[in-house]
Amino acid sequence: MRPPTGTGPPPRTAERAPARPECTCPAPVRHALRPSAFPTGPVCGAWWPRTDDLMTELPALAEAFDATRGGVSRMASHRDTWSVAPCDLSVTGHTVKAAWFASGFDPHLIRLFSYGVGRRDLLVVPPRTETATAALLMAAAADPALRLTVSELLAAERHLHAEDEAVREQGRLEQWEDEGGAPRHPSAPLSPPATVTVRDPLFASLRALPPRRREPR
Repeated sequence: MRPPTGTGPPPRTAERAPARPECTCPAPVRHALRPSAFPTGPVCGAWWPRTDDLMTELPALAEAFDATRGGVSRMASHRDTWSVAPCDLSVTGHTVKAAWFASGFDPHLIRLFSYGVGRRDLLVVPPRTETATAALLMAAAADPALRLTVSELLAAERHLHAEDEAVREQGRLEQWEDEGGAPRHPSAPLSPPATVTVRDPLFASLRALPPRRREPR
């Protein structure tokens, strides 16, 4: 019998090898943790989930946390932060028990409990936060030189955002006046043109805040 020459009709669709499934690798977890050699402080870092679906987001965080801080066994968070609030969450290799609070718990905080390590608190950066703002908040939460609560970190970021908006508005006003807008008052000289540069103002502002008072035990 002669070997096939390859000139015959193509094989039927059912005889063709199945296509390889596309690789759907999970997106890397977006988090920053304070170095373990330093005290944890009010928070030990920050987490920037991509959605408000905790059942989808927690496994990647737990896996990253397991590698550096020990296996996550329990967690606690505010009920309104997430779309669902299950009692048990499946992560790689085990189940995480969840406790939910409707009050008395910061909505931007998640508390993780690890085997043999204890409690660790993370700032939860809202999913729709701008990238630059999220990066600054995560770096500040993980900075060993800062010992600020979640509320203090977010308040400092809002203050900086308001300052930047004021600088931009002043620049727009002066440009409008230079282009023939309303005349300036004689007693109000033109200030140098305002420029907004890429900078890292969050750390300077946070370190300028007065130290947090310790509550008496």
